[in-house]
Amino acid sequence: MAAPLLSAALRGGRAFGTAAALCRRAAPLGPMPNEDIDVSNLEALEKYRSFTRYFKLAEKESRKPRWWKTYRQHTSPQPEPKTDISLPHDKLSRAKEIKGRKKILRENHQNAEMERAARLRTVLIPLDEVRAEWEKTSGPFHKQRVAQHCGIFRDLFKGATFTPWVTLRVEYSQEDEQLVPVYYGNIVAPSEASSPPAVSYEADEGSLWTLLLTNPDGHLRDTDSEYLHWLVTNIPGNDITSGKEICHYLPPFPAMGTGYHRFVFLLFKQDCPIDFSEDVRPMPCHSLKMRTFSTFDFYRKHEDAMTPAGLAFFQCQWDSSVTWVFHQLLNMREPVFEFVRPPVYHPPQVKFPRHQPLRYLDRYRDTTEPTYGIY
Repeated sequence: MAAPLLSAALRGGRAFGTAAALCRRAAPLGPMPNEDIDVSNLEALEKYRSFTRYFKLAEKESRKPRWWKTYRQHTSPQPEPKTDISLPHDKLSRAKEIKGRKKILRENHQNAEMERAARLRTVLIPLDEVRAEWEKTSGPFHKQRVAQHCGIFRDLFKGATFTPWVTLRVEYSQEDEQLVPVYYGNIVAPSEASSPPAVSYEADEGSLWTLLLTNPDGHLRDTDSEYLHWLVTNIPGNDITSGKEICHYLPPFPAMGTGYHRFVFLLFKQDCPIDFSEDVRPMPCHSLKMRTFSTFDFYRKHEDAMTPAGLAFFQCQWDSSVTWVFHQLLNMREPVFEFVRPPVYHPPQVKFPRHQPLRYLDRYRDTTEPTYGIY
């Protein structure tokens, strides 16, 4: 093929093939950078025409671990691997998931009534079905991400995480027959959570569960400890009333001035009946010392027989009902936390101030006369 192209080049044509053939046989441009070379005999070194091989080797070298830290490793270090303590779950294959979605799309395309309602903007989306589908697919991962963002795993399980595969529904009933639900970080007033809530979840027949309510932000003496508000163990199925109440329900009591507190509902699945005699509180239990609790220690003690499976939490801050809880139930004075503002700082006075406002000396007067908000 080179002969016709060469003859075409001799006749004055544009010989693209000949140029490419000659380029392949020409000498390369130079040696590979960053290689151990023998400088005494540079002519005998292998030479390369492009930087393709150099780029590949450079990428390969950049992936190798180094004894030093790069700028990116200093500014954004990799997080430590976290222990997954969630229930084992059968993951649906990606191919089956896509196949199911395509089947639904085909059915929707063949539905003339749905097409007409969508065109006329009268189609109604079944929100209950959407929520049920979300709970089965991406809902547990969204809940895990929200709990991770709010520091639930960091404060309760020392960094270990779990995926809440079991949907935990918690609702507080009110006097006007309304229900206040607990989602994943919504705000619930202490007066709305004064009585035990209605808890429901899907459970197999013959299974055993443990329900826990704790407050990781409300301890008055130890910041690393919690207050136990409710603990029911050995629950058969989803019948909370049939379980053994180890610690009766105590309403939330976030102290005034401490901001929002997190109240976390945890659902554990038991492998077998567990003896919780060491965790039993007296009835009634209105002592904060006996209510002191640690979810991490509680789980470590029974980790061989139970696994966290469900999660729900809400936030609440002080209201007038908290005063009644402190005075009537806990029989103690209500603590009040206030922010004490430090005095206004002024730099040392200069004898000859320059570039200062006209009322500079008013900052250093001994009198308590106000300066009308200028300083």
